[in-house]
Amino acid sequence: MSVDLGKLLETSGAILHGHFLLTSGRHSEIYFEKFRILEQPHVLSALCAEIASHYKEAGIELVAGPTTGGIIIAFEVARQMGLPSAYIESENGMKTLRRNKSIPEGVRTLIVDDVLTTGTSLFESRTAIETQGGKVIGYGVLIDRSTPDTDFKLPLFGSYKVEAQSFAPDAIPDWLAAIPLTKPGTRSQPKAV
Repeated sequence: MSVDLGKLLETSGAILHGHFLLTSGRHSEIYFEKFRILEQPHVLSALCAEIASHYKEAGIELVAGPTTGGIIIAFEVARQMGLPSAYIESENGMKTLRRNKSIPEGVRTLIVDDVLTTGTSLFESRTAIETQGGKVIGYGVLIDRSTPDTDFKLPLFGSYKVEAQSFAPDAIPDWLAAIPLTKPGTRSQPKAV
């Protein structure tokens, strides 16, 4: 049975419309509230099933995800693939494996996360895994809102791809600037210059 992921995201309240300051510092008229996905197991499982299915023949040995949402996604994708998971946390401003976690040298790792815009979290997570000796072979995200010109240097799969425009702070169109700004998200917001 095929699931309409767009409809599932709309009805779950995960897609919001307005004027949002994204964690990347860019502005957008669409925001994906990952916690509406993470709090509903049937929605999360459907999106994670897409990632697990896409990478089922890739020889993955470990699924890793960054805090906060990425750890739940890593658990669910790993569960569906019958694999272990690892969690990447921040320590002294750097992504790392903590709590005495180690991984085998060369372990083929899939990094997963919630909403992709610029890829910063994926890149930082890749560095954390490679620092521990793992081999990152690809990325999986629930929502891919990245621009087509972004080079991730590894395979990327998004369960749901959306063509949501985002704008630099100095290039916000008048129609978007007229809408009151909301600052959702969990990363520290960029400072105004």
